Amino acid sequence: MTQTSPAPLTLAQLADHQPCTIERITAPPNAPEWHDWLEEIGFLPGERAMVMNRALPGGDPLVVRVGNSTFALRRVEAACVQVTLEQTAT
Repeated sequence: MTQTSPAPLTLAQLADHQPCTIERITAPPNAPEWHDWLEEIGFLPGERAMVMNRALPGGDPLVVRVGNSTFALRRVEAACVQVTLEQTAT
């Protein structure tokens, strides 16, 4: 029996205050420079991150905490950051 891995989550898909770990950056073909830009500001594999809040109305941009820094990212930029959820202690 073959197990399928779940589809990757992105920062744009997370609920607010849900801790996660960054897995990879996947920039869209029409904006390949986003990969380097996101890594330069701290969105690196292995870093912890969390969506802190979303602008109203519409939820764009998102306020994202990565490491000890806080940034505003548009949803389209946050969708480039693939993450895994952190396990919470029970």
